[in-house]
Amino acid sequence: MAAAVLLPLAVVPTWSGEPQLKRLGTDVVVHARAWAPKGGWPRRIGRLEPIGAVALTADDPAFGSFSGLALWRGQAILLGDGGTFVRLAIRGRTLTTLGSGSLPGGPGTGWAKADRDSESLAVDPATGRAWVGFERANAIFRYAPRFARTESWRAPRAMASWRTNSGAESLARLPDGRFVAIAEAGDWARREWPAVLFSGDPAAPGTRAMRLRYRPPRTVVPSDATALPDGDLLVVHRRWDGLLNFTVRIARVPAASIRPGGLMVATEIAHFPPHLLGENAEGIAVTREGKDTMVWLVTDNDGAFYRRTILAKFRLVPDQ
Repeated sequence: MAAAVLLPLAVVPTWSGEPQLKRLGTDVVVHARAWAPKGGWPRRIGRLEPIGAVALTADDPAFGSFSGLALWRGQAILLGDGGTFVRLAIRGRTLTTLGSGSLPGGPGTGWAKADRDSESLAVDPATGRAWVGFERANAIFRYAPRFARTESWRAPRAMASWRTNSGAESLARLPDGRFVAIAEAGDWARREWPAVLFSGDPAAPGTRAMRLRYRPPRTVVPSDATALPDGDLLVVHRRWDGLLNFTVRIARVPAASIRPGGLMVATEIAHFPPHLLGENAEGIAVTREGKDTMVWLVTDNDGAFYRRTILAKFRLVPDQ
């Protein structure tokens, strides 16, 4: 991938005792430049074969902090953790900005970041409808394609006890229309993280929300999930190693273990030590290109202008 780039539901108060959340402009132009780790990419990273990566920038203070990623009809949809989004068209080696802005609605008034702590994203491949998981509110909102409007939302009872700043960090839509949400915080001693399996649309009333558990690889925290065509889950995890260094690990969960009351046990398929990525990978998505499955990652620069926003692409090497 190379770097050619073209071009609320409630009244917001004027003051709430804290600064207003930055809103991303609707005319943002994203710039991309090719990026690779020092020394270049290795031929393989576990089961992943690097295809390429770009570092993304834009002249807007609200750009970045991406925590969710979806690929839909040739578009990369990046969700920021302050209720912002960017849509990028990917055509061969050209990346074009299609749109940007802030979500049209969400929990609370939208004045503070706590109201728009959007951490996870799933998109219906047939319609383009989007679901966003809000961490502090433990709620899931559904939006019309391109985030044109808010359609529905729900705060499931099964997620009500998830910690305030460690809620629905991961949200994935399965090929059969079910959804899985995984909390960011879990029981380190038992290596069990709370999760919820939805029988259908998680923002619709009447959809069953059933508890299950998730066991990640050791020493890392789940930060996003996506479904493979066969119904397995891919989950990306991160660990802060200090001095702006992060370890990233990707694991696979068999579809058969995604059931009410079950324990989803992850098997690691790729390990990125700090020198390979070095950033906080918070979004993962999957696409198909012919017979190949492509895995995409986006990083969260945590709002720091001196850190990188990386969009990277890998080929999933098939089982032998």
